[in-house]
Amino acid sequence: MGFTNASKIYKLVGAEATLTEAADLRKYLTGIPTSFGYVVSDKNGNTFYTDSRYIEGAQLALSGSEIAVKQFKAPLIDLLSEYKEVAIPVGRTLYSDYQKLIEAGLEVKDSLPAFTTAMSVKEVYELEFIRKACDITDRAFQALLELIKEGMTENDVAALLEYLMRKFGASGTSFETIVAFGENSSVPHHETGFRKLKYGDIILIDFGCKYGGYCSDCTRTFLFGDDGQHEEFKSAYEKVLTAHMLVKDKVTCGMTGKQADAIARDYLKEFDLDKYFTHSLGHGIGINIHEYPFVSPRSEDKLLNGMVFSDEPGVYFEGKFGIRIEDTITLDKGRIISLTDSDKKLTIL
Repeated sequence: MGFTNASKIYKLVGAEATLTEAADLRKYLTGIPTSFGYVVSDKNGNTFYTDSRYIEGAQLALSGSEIAVKQFKAPLIDLLSEYKEVAIPVGRTLYSDYQKLIEAGLEVKDSLPAFTTAMSVKEVYELEFIRKACDITDRAFQALLELIKEGMTENDVAALLEYLMRKFGASGTSFETIVAFGENSSVPHHETGFRKLKYGDIILIDFGCKYGGYCSDCTRTFLFGDDGQHEEFKSAYEKVLTAHMLVKDKVTCGMTGKQADAIARDYLKEFDLDKYFTHSLGHGIGINIHEYPFVSPRSEDKLLNGMVFSDEPGVYFEGKFGIRIEDTITLDKGRIISLTDSDKKLTIL
């Protein structure tokens, strides 16, 4: 597992000490999920302070690692009494805790840029967790297709897919599963409901799971039977799929998010479809489902080897239908590798 992230962040920040409270950043430092605790790092090492709910599990999980585990009982400021300077992820720290540090006379630095830099390029073990989450995602989707029946609700399909992901080894979902039937697919982030499936419906499913604390993200759009009334949909689908594949072919290490987004957007513009592409091409994926880098029309974030992000062009026609095709992808040796990779040719059940 190599829990060296705490030392890595401490060295990147260069402060006398670092204090980390946010749950996702704490997970990045310790490798274990907890709802409470602080990680403190200084020149003498790293300590995870937590309460009685986690102390035993944390000691077992972190035995032999670079992180000591101690039970936390004293006021927060007591953990920092020997320091004059402390770095915290300012934008991710509770304001009440920030105020305590200021009132104690501590000089405060921001560690969030160091987290952003470190977390954006994945270590080998992080990539393995994401690969496993993506494998589970693909397997669950393929198994789901055989089980979808007329009369099922969006909620039924979402529940079944989430069950399958857990059955195949996921610890949970990356986000709330989106299942949209028919006209509901025109809403990019439709709230899964109780619309019943009928013959000829378009189905859009946006889903992902977690493995080892790391996320996958995938969207598939397909048809439940062909009633002969989907020529416009089929034409648009082929163009969205081409845009999706062009991104995989043309994105290289060193491009900006803006340049990558333009690959898909400019292609769709040739068919006057860009105005229906109402969101960004993608976002970074890791412990969080949305993180650096951002792949959007205004993003200057550089795409580098080892980064993991989504490729998800889409078009949405209000009240009619929507199409989104999404894979979790990574850059390796300057080229794109797809981590979710179930068939993206138009499926008709």
